[in-house]
Amino acid sequence: MDLQEIVDDIARILDASATLEDRAFQLLAYAAQSGDIDAVRRESILRRRASDEVRAYFEGYGVATAAGPVRIPADRGLGVLARVCVPLRHRGVTYGYLWLLDAGALTDQRLDAVAPLVARAAATLAQEARSRQDLGVRLRDLLSADPEVRAAVPLDLSGPVAAVAVRTASGVVAPLWTLPRGVLADAGDPLTALLAPAGQAAAVAARVQGMYGTAAGVGGPREDPGEAWRSWREATLALRAAQRVPRLAPVAVWADLGVHRLLVRLSPAELADLAAEAAALSGELAATVGAYLDQGGRARETAARLGVHRQTLYYRLAKAERVTGLDLDDGENRLVLHLGLKAAELLAGDRQGARQEAR
Repeated sequence: MDLQEIVDDIARILDASATLEDRAFQLLAYAAQSGDIDAVRRESILRRRASDEVRAYFEGYGVATAAGPVRIPADRGLGVLARVCVPLRHRGVTYGYLWLLDAGALTDQRLDAVAPLVARAAATLAQEARSRQDLGVRLRDLLSADPEVRAAVPLDLSGPVAAVAVRTASGVVAPLWTLPRGVLADAGDPLTALLAPAGQAAAVAARVQGMYGTAAGVGGPREDPGEAWRSWREATLALRAAQRVPRLAPVAVWADLGVHRLLVRLSPAELADLAAEAAALSGELAATVGAYLDQGGRARETAARLGVHRQTLYYRLAKAERVTGLDLDDGENRLVLHLGLKAAELLAGDRQGARQEAR
């Protein structure tokens, strides 16, 4: 019997609207409504999770540590009808919650009638959590570039998936156990590795990045979970971009990196070779030429972005041509300078990052 069948049976026996969520308040199953429905239940079904405000309201009643049903009163301001929360506990650990809308008919005796089903739901979630934990421990092997190491990992995943790399922070223990069901996580130093359903990867990255207060990179999606190691390689490169290029921080997504997908693959020596093409430009001139090339050579848009008069822009561009000896009307010259400036930015970020990490 799966979770949906359990919830359907509970709703039928109690004649009450029922939803089942994991301990991160992610919706796992819900029964066809019976009687009234409130805004919280409707939003939970539509968004697949409770809002932070509603979650805090429910946690304020001690649902995370309660050993038995918790009766929660209505709150008109939050759009909450009265309900009963039944923690899904297995061997002393809470793995999720069963929510039942209650107009006063759900007595303790009636709740006792579904206790075996509640226990079965809790055991099912516990088993899934253990399986996820076991695979999470093997996540580094799954993401290894060595095909023999990957082949030793038993796969029971469905795609598409995407890998996430997050820089850890000294002394910070991130509550990775609160992440949505279906996300694999392995905390490590200096990187925490995650594998998530592709549609959730960016949100998971932002959430874990917030836990550490550092930076994160998201790899491209892979239909075949066996190819997740390629996504992990992209995630670590995207993390490098997020750490080194301020406008890409704090979470960089591989698909959005543009030319940085090429640059982050280069060694410091190779970046230095590219940066040398723009070495004559610095400060105001470098910023001006960079903005001009970012705007595709459109003078009006560039002047507006820089907040200067167009004549001032033209003066700076002419000066840049003199000091570099390059004609900005020539497409190849533009490409050389553009790549040089991007490489210089990334190289500077690498150096700054190395100094910070050495402290």
